[in-house]
Amino acid sequence: MTNSDYSRRRLLTGAAAVSAAAILPRASIAAGDWRPTETVRIIVPAAAGGSTDVMGRLLAAHLQPIWGQSAVVENRSGAGGTIGTAEVARAKGDGHTILIGNPGPNAIAFSIFKNLNYKADQLQAVSNMIRIPNIVSAHPATGIKSIAELIAYLKKNPDKLTYGSSGTGQSPHLTGAWFLQLTGLKMTHVPFRGAGPALQAALAGDIQILFDNLYPSLPQVLDGKLNGLCVTTPDRSEAIPALPTMREGAPELAKFDVSSWFGVFLPKTAPTAVLDELNRQVKAMLERDDVRKNIAGMGATADYGTPQQFSDFVAAETTKFAAIIEKEGLQMEVK
Repeated sequence: MTNSDYSRRRLLTGAAAVSAAAILPRASIAAGDWRPTETVRIIVPAAAGGSTDVMGRLLAAHLQPIWGQSAVVENRSGAGGTIGTAEVARAKGDGHTILIGNPGPNAIAFSIFKNLNYKADQLQAVSNMIRIPNIVSAHPATGIKSIAELIAYLKKNPDKLTYGSSGTGQSPHLTGAWFLQLTGLKMTHVPFRGAGPALQAALAGDIQILFDNLYPSLPQVLDGKLNGLCVTTPDRSEAIPALPTMREGAPELAKFDVSSWFGVFLPKTAPTAVLDELNRQVKAMLERDDVRKNIAGMGATADYGTPQQFSDFVAAETTKFAAIIEKEGLQMEVK
């Protein structure tokens, strides 16, 4: 792929998303019938600085002036996001505890962890906020520049390539596993402890193929340090529009759809008035020009939905990942 000034501007915008979240201008939309009576806790089941955290801070900055109460982001990372998620599952459903969810703890965890200490029905879906593609890339020494070329190589050279991911059971790993299941091909998976080490191994040529979230791989693709093969969503990404989708690579991949998504959940006991008001405010936030700018800078697309739409989406994601996990024979324990 060639470098793109347009994409580089988006990268810089994305890097500034966290700081921008703290200075969002006051929104004009009014609150609905329900309002909190004390500080609102927004639980982010991940470390500060990542996409889950960014979306939590954008939501906090939007809600605080409208609701007239402090909205505080609390990072509860660990165990694949299940520690923070379990905390919200056990919380009072009075609207003062909100979860920012993602595929790991809200779709994948139910199938992969044998000792998970919460259930899906302890949470209720409010709305998704954004979706970000995963990206597949290859070390330039392989000469592979597309998914079609990767498939052709693997057919002639089974088990000759290794692919890396941020860890066993993570979305990028399951993206690679599903690709291999659908094509009937083989590669050896090499899991790393996070996206950073996986990327460094790919850049060094220690692994030949990398399945990753859009960032941090995208800058390396734009610089030509890795060959971008595809994004994993049905549509191309505006952050790198010349890069094809996985679906374009082969007929057997026609239904391929994997993304990192970040949405809002409440404890199941939260009443309808709270659910409806929070859904309304998520919609209002995603319609704001300043928020849209931050989202575009992350390489993401806004993905608002009604509670029912988001609930159906999460259920479908859970079913999809469960099938991939079962076929892989993956089982882990929360540690």
